Amino acid sequence: MFPQTPGPIGIFDSGYGGLTIFDKIRKTMPDYDYIYLGDNARTPYGPRSFEVVYRFTRQAVEKLFNEGCQMVILACNTASAKALRTIQQRDLPGWDPQRRVLGVIRPTVELMDRLSISKHVGILGTTGTISSGSYSMEIEKMFPHIKVTGEACPMWVPLVENNEFASPGADYFVKRNIEHLLAVDPKIDTIVLGCTHYPLLIDKIKSFLPAGIKILAQGEYVAASLKDYLYRHPEMNARLTRNNHCRFLTTESAEKFSETASVFLSRPVEVEQISID
Repeated sequence: MFPQTPGPIGIFDSGYGGLTIFDKIRKTMPDYDYIYLGDNARTPYGPRSFEVVYRFTRQAVEKLFNEGCQMVILACNTASAKALRTIQQRDLPGWDPQRRVLGVIRPTVELMDRLSISKHVGILGTTGTISSGSYSMEIEKMFPHIKVTGEACPMWVPLVENNEFASPGADYFVKRNIEHLLAVDPKIDTIVLGCTHYPLLIDKIKSFLPAGIKILAQGEYVAASLKDYLYRHPEMNARLTRNNHCRFLTTESAEKFSETASVFLSRPVEVEQISID
């Protein structure tokens, strides 16, 4: 069904935020080949139902497999929360049991017990990620003694994608969400940025946090987890090509994607516009 020759690592996001994950992965593993796909025409995924997010994510993963990818990273918290498990259990066995689809939530959750002293953790995320309860459920399974409090931040993604993340206008929304999170649980000592856009707001977030609270951005931890995964699974590692090459695909305007991607990557990129529905 899909090309069986060695191929690149696919990285998927509903939009641009996954570029923060991609950037850390590529810096950690620069020799590998990558295809980044942003479903910008249908973003945001956050407010959409489980069924719609699953359908859109499935289409994207299938597209990346057709492009030769042997594994796909869902560099999107909403897709990881609402679609990953179904794709792994329902679709992969029929598609190709040798391929892999991995998410960004589990590698982050695995660090919680080591990082949090108070065992009170906060999650900042999109409405979809927070309402799905995925972080709470994963943490409960691994570390049932940790208390988790989520805070939906619906305005943060638009601020980032409109290049307003450093503006004074962003202060109001960042301050309000952080104050509300800490009012619900003042014992929080570790906060997860549960959306791949949020690292661009990290300076603002730090300015409104009390001293001593740790901020966990996902990129470096997902990258380290992927490197370790490939070390432990040499059979998958052997199926990945290494020509230090990357393609960028978008379902929206290639020009618009390139312009916005430069905000995340600090450089312009060449982009191909495609259709996946």
